[in-house]
Amino acid sequence: MAVAARRVPRSLRRVATVLIVAAVIEFFVIPQWARAREAADILSEVSPLLLLAGVLLEVAALCAYYQLTRSLLPAETRPPFLRMARIELATKAVSNVVPGGTAPATALGYRLLTEAGVRPADAGFALATQGLGSAVVLNVIFWVALVVSIPVRGVKPLYTAAAVLGAVVFGVFTALVVGLTRAERRTADIVCRVAGRLPFLECARVAEGVHRVAARLRDLAAHPRLVVRAVGWAAANWLLSAASLWVFVAAFGERVSFDGVLVAFCLANVLAAIPVTPGGLGIIEGVLTPTLVGFGTPAGIAALGVVSWRLVNFWLPIPAGGLAYLSLRLAPGERAGRRAEELGKAVEEAGARAESPLDWAARRGLRVRRWRNTTTVTPTPD
Repeated sequence: MAVAARRVPRSLRRVATVLIVAAVIEFFVIPQWARAREAADILSEVSPLLLLAGVLLEVAALCAYYQLTRSLLPAETRPPFLRMARIELATKAVSNVVPGGTAPATALGYRLLTEAGVRPADAGFALATQGLGSAVVLNVIFWVALVVSIPVRGVKPLYTAAAVLGAVVFGVFTALVVGLTRAERRTADIVCRVAGRLPFLECARVAEGVHRVAARLRDLAAHPRLVVRAVGWAAANWLLSAASLWVFVAAFGERVSFDGVLVAFCLANVLAAIPVTPGGLGIIEGVLTPTLVGFGTPAGIAALGVVSWRLVNFWLPIPAGGLAYLSLRLAPGERAGRRAEELGKAVEEAGARAESPLDWAARRGLRVRRWRNTTTVTPTPD
C-alpha cells in the first residue's frame, strides 16, 4: 500500500483531497446551512443567556482539555496554565485548518512544549497519551450512553459503525500500554525496525524515546491518583462540550433528552476521527443534525443549534489560536529568551574555536616559563 501511494503523483493526491473535501461540504455542510436559513424565523425567539451559557461551557471544556495535557507532564517541567492554553489553542487552530491536521498539529505542539522547557520524551508521551486517552474516554462515554439509550430508542446502523471504530481505538491503546509495560524491550525492537525504514529517524533515539515513554507509563501506574485525574479531565472535556451543544439547542426553544444529545455528540466525534476533513468539518455537522432530528428535534432547530455550537467549537479557535501562536513567538520574554539562547550557543561555539593562552603565546613567538602555580611570558630573543 505504501509503495502504491508513492507511485501516485502528489498533484493527483492533492486534487483527490480537494475533491473529497468539496464533496463533504457539498453533501453535508451546505444542507445544514440551508436548513438554518429556512429556520431564520426561530432566531427571534432565541435566548441570549442560554447562548452565553453555551459559550462558557465550551470554554470550560477547552480548559479541561488543557488541564488534561498538563496533568500528563512531570510537575517540574509543567508549563503554567496560561502558556499551556496558548500552546493548545495554537495546535487546535492548525488541526482545524489543515486536512489530516492531527500530524502537523502534534508536531507544532511538540515543538512549543519543548521550547517551554518540557523534555522531548515527556512532550511526546503527553501528546500521544492525550490523543489516544481522550479517544478512549470518548468511546467509554459513548458505550455508556448507548446502554442507556438503546433499550428505549432501538439500534441504528451508525451506532454499530461507531462502536466498531471505538473498539479499534480502544484495542490500539490497550496494545500500546501492554506492550510498553509488559514487553518493553520487544516493543522497542519492533518500533526500531519500523523506524529504520523511515527517513530522518535514528534507531537509537527512537529506542531511547520508547524506553522513556515506558518509564513514564510506570510512573503513572505508580500514581493512580494522577491517572484518575487525567481520566477525569478527559471526561470533563467531552461532557462539558456535549452540555454546551445541549444548551445551544435549548437556546432555540427545544429541550432534547440529554442521553439523545450525548449519543449524537459521541457518534459524531467518533466518526470524525477518520481524517477526511480538518477537525471533522462536515462530518460532525452531517452526523449531528440528522441524529438530533432522529431524537425528535425539529430540523430547523437542530441545524441552528449545531451551526451555533460549531461556530464556538470549531471556527472561533482558529483566529484565537493564531493570536495565541503570535503571543508565544512575539512576547518580549520569549524573544529575550531566544536571543539569550542564541547568544549562549554563539559563545560556546566561539569558545570551542578559541585558542588557549599558551597556544596564542607560542604562535606569536613568546617563550612561556612555568614556576610553581604561575606562568611568565617573555619575548623570545631574536
